[in-house]
Amino acid sequence: MLLNSKDYNETVDYLYGLQKHGIKLGLKNTERLMSILGEPRNSFRSVHIAGTNGKGSTAAIIASILKESGFKVGMFTSPHLVSFTERITINNVPISEDDVGELTSYICRIAAAADLKPTFFEFITAMAFYYFACEKVDWAVVEVGMGGRFDATNVILPVVSVITNIGFDHKEFLGQSISEIAFEKAGIIKHAIPVVTAVNNSEALEVIENVAKKAGSEIHIYGKDFKGSLTFIGDRHITFDYTSINPSIGYINNFKDYKNLTLPLSGRHQLYNASLAIRTCETLRHRGFPVTDGAINDGISRLKFGGRLEWISQTPSIIIDSAHNPDAAKALADAVKEIFLEHKKIILIIGIMKDKDIEGVLSPLTQIADTIILTKPEGERAASPERLKEALKKLEKWDNRNSMLNSIITTNTVDEAIERAKELWNENYIILITGSFYTTGEAKEILGHHPGVLSHLRE
Repeated sequence: MLLNSKDYNETVDYLYGLQKHGIKLGLKNTERLMSILGEPRNSFRSVHIAGTNGKGSTAAIIASILKESGFKVGMFTSPHLVSFTERITINNVPISEDDVGELTSYICRIAAAADLKPTFFEFITAMAFYYFACEKVDWAVVEVGMGGRFDATNVILPVVSVITNIGFDHKEFLGQSISEIAFEKAGIIKHAIPVVTAVNNSEALEVIENVAKKAGSEIHIYGKDFKGSLTFIGDRHITFDYTSINPSIGYINNFKDYKNLTLPLSGRHQLYNASLAIRTCETLRHRGFPVTDGAINDGISRLKFGGRLEWISQTPSIIIDSAHNPDAAKALADAVKEIFLEHKKIILIIGIMKDKDIEGVLSPLTQIADTIILTKPEGERAASPERLKEALKKLEKWDNRNSMLNSIITTNTVDEAIERAKELWNENYIILITGSFYTTGEAKEILGHHPGVLSHLRE
């Protein structure tokens, strides 16, 4: 159908309706969309980011540093927390609802004229790139939607490619082994374009190094070429030092050490994302782009980014984190142990999509919870609370490992889950909401974080 209305809600319903076309890995549709839109991908320089976890945080830090360097910076990430507009931003400002409507109508018409039936992600990738071109951004920081090699975003030629880490997620599309998944994510590596990575799995790293070597691309590896050292971790920020390890002579003035950097995100895992962002921006500097030491310091300290160990209420104490796969859940559990468990107990609200590794997400999180409230965000993809409860019972050594649990509660909605948690809460507790962007986004909206009010961003 052709979309003629500019009504925002109708527009978003139309876009989500494109999900009926499913997920089609491949670049043909996006390449055709780029052609009929006048090749908007060639109007800006870009940084392309793949990986299992940490893509959004890394993208946001890179974009923040580039902004502080004086550039006009677009960022395309997914999914969103509260509003669709969060996916496409320029200098931290989300695309307007009116622009979403205008661009959707336009792309819908030209796609129909070309007999194209793009998927949801193909369509919004084209929207983002066309919007960035129209707004004349200098840089676009682009996060891969899924995988890399056949992801719709892989039609750009970046100045630097970034691969955060490799873990198990989307196995039905990307492969059943780490090496298969690594190969798909390494598909963003382009000929003679530098690669920066924090992959620490030897099997995955070998794949990435081989792909980079065949492409003639230099590779910068966390722990080998650069590293971060955590000096402080609090419930709202980390402080760290960054070190460039043995830079070659040609790089010596561009790859430096930084002390006492403060990142307003918490969790030890954010050290890797911030270090990746620094190395990426230093690589841009080495390639002739003006990124100053001051911009690196300010870009990190002034970051605004939500959904990661984010406080959304003080009384009661409520934190959200959108961990939605086993590696992210483990990183969250480790962070909670390190930051909170010495003096607080956790009421865990969790809702997970049914196509995720439910047991894998639940397993580390059960170890930090005093009480678990199982729930279901809106939408057909969400697993039922009953399915989550079955998964809990299947976990190995359930009775032994989780003897600290007071209770397991099931609720049918996120709203109900929050109300139950509030009834249980006192000053000895923190309510932690997690399991999916759908769950955390719905929680933010319920608690008054309205669409379009962004002191935070999301992926």
